[in-house]
Amino acid sequence: MNSKFKILVVDDEPKIVDVVKAYLEKDNFDVITAMDGLEALNLVNKETIHLIVLDLMLPKLSGEEVCHKIRAYSTVPIIMLTAKADEDERIEGISIGADDYLTKPFSVCELVVRVRALLRRTYRDSSPMADILTFNNGDLEVDIKKMIVKKQGEVISLTTNEFKLLTALIANPGQVFSREQLVEKAFGMDYEGFDRTVDTYIKTIRQKIEDTPKEPKYIITIYGMGYKFIPSFIEVKQ
Repeated sequence: MNSKFKILVVDDEPKIVDVVKAYLEKDNFDVITAMDGLEALNLVNKETIHLIVLDLMLPKLSGEEVCHKIRAYSTVPIIMLTAKADEDERIEGISIGADDYLTKPFSVCELVVRVRALLRRTYRDSSPMADILTFNNGDLEVDIKKMIVKKQGEVISLTTNEFKLLTALIANPGQVFSREQLVEKAFGMDYEGFDRTVDTYIKTIRQKIEDTPKEPKYIITIYGMGYKFIPSFIEVKQ
């Protein structure tokens, strides 16, 4: 895995932070750390971060609150850590925006494997694109590195899967993809969902980025074949 990826590790236990940081750096990741929720949010706002390892039990601001606030403007992948093994806790973590979940005590080697897998699924198609793409004279703006989408200058909230699907389409403007091809391109071969879930994702993305979702100008349905992204105007910012 390329060392260009920056990981933020957030935990109030110094020993855990030190061990996780050491293992991730050994795997050639760039690692920064935070000991509380407020420090974590400040770093997210200042740095370009590609993945967050986030403990739930944090001082100043809980992990749940940190995740909720980040999800208001970013789809950066998040792996949550918790000392609670209760199923309700795991469901709550996923529902507020976590992409993966590990219960303490955990294997650091397993965490590194999960980090690699989540990064691979999330960023597999982002490298060839410019940092920021804008469409229709600024009507839609997509920041690839920060995983932020704006509609008419206002940040809109997309889930990680919605963002991955949108960027997969954007990376290949005008190309028609079947549902199966989009699943493979956006989520990878190990994705456990069904190809028909693509329709649901497309519907919610349209509700967020289209002026009139039932008459879309960006994501077009090609009946009997699939979907394609139509940029009527593209401006690239470096």
